[in-house]
Amino acid sequence: MIASYNPAQIGDVLVVVLGPDNGPQQVTQKQGIVEIKDQSGTVIGYNFFDAQSRLAELAGQNGQIQLNSVQVQKLNQALQAAGFSTLLPETEASKFVVGYVKEMKEHPKSSHLHITTTEVEDGKTLQIVSGSPNMQEGIKVVVAEVGAMMPAGLIIWPSTLKDVESDGMICSGRELRIPNAPDKPGALILPDEYQVGQSFDFKQAQTLFSE
Repeated sequence: MIASYNPAQIGDVLVVVLGPDNGPQQVTQKQGIVEIKDQSGTVIGYNFFDAQSRLAELAGQNGQIQLNSVQVQKLNQALQAAGFSTLLPETEASKFVVGYVKEMKEHPKSSHLHITTTEVEDGKTLQIVSGSPNMQEGIKVVVAEVGAMMPAGLIIWPSTLKDVESDGMICSGRELRIPNAPDKPGALILPDEYQVGQSFDFKQAQTLFSE
């Protein structure tokens, strides 16, 4: 689940994304809430109009919003009152995690892409296609899992790069907007003390590239 609020661009509307936009949509509006479904009938998002009347703490905010459990409960009460049956998840783990590149092979249809098998927790692995020039086996990296919103606003969904499926993104320091990160392509290689599977701590990472 990704929530964003940009009153300067779209007015007092809280946008909540639950899934990827894959073609034609079905839209239903009731009591100031727009429900958006994909062509299969799956709810992929909601737009909450008059958002500050629902969540007063949105005043002065802009960009991605990290909704807490109380805020999610308020929005779900509004959804139920309007007659919508699909509710927002009340708890959700961070979509940015420490990963470990277990295997890497060259992409058969690209000279610069690599196909990685990257562990993200307790033996769970993801196939992630990466164009990082410093990609290699045996490194710890930051993985943006499916459903993550990058600092620049890009949402990570499953993709296919030159016929190879990719479920996530291995991030660079500059993509994560870490202070003083090199302004060039390349995965952020984390120090050994980072533990595979733990949520990536953006606050702790502020000193990774200290001058």
